[in-house]
Amino acid sequence: MSNQIATIASVIRTIRGKKMILDADLARIYGVPTRRLNEQVRRNAKRFPSDFMFKLTAAESESLLRSRSQIAILKRGTNIKYLPLAFTEQGAIMAANVLNSPEAVRMSVFVVRAFV
Repeated sequence: MSNQIATIASVIRTIRGKKMILDADLARIYGVPTRRLNEQVRRNAKRFPSDFMFKLTAAESESLLRSRSQIAILKRGTNIKYLPLAFTEQGAIMAANVLNSPEAVRMSVFVVRAFV
């Protein structure tokens, strides 16, 4: 249990002065493809006010990509096709609710604990 919390805590970053988790990391934790997470967020946009989630700027995205491991390096080209979304604790929980998968619901408890 504490191993899962530590793993999740390792991907929580401070962005714009807030503790945030990126869409790709959250999708991996919830066991869904990033595109599925983002699709559900778009379909339920009213559930994600700006204090729950925001889109990173190109500069923020580039900076974060450079600070991540070799695995996160883009395979083709150097441009980011889609700017990542960043979720606060509340946004991460709302994402689990809109995904409504058993794994997302189960892991959302660990996400809350990791933010604390």
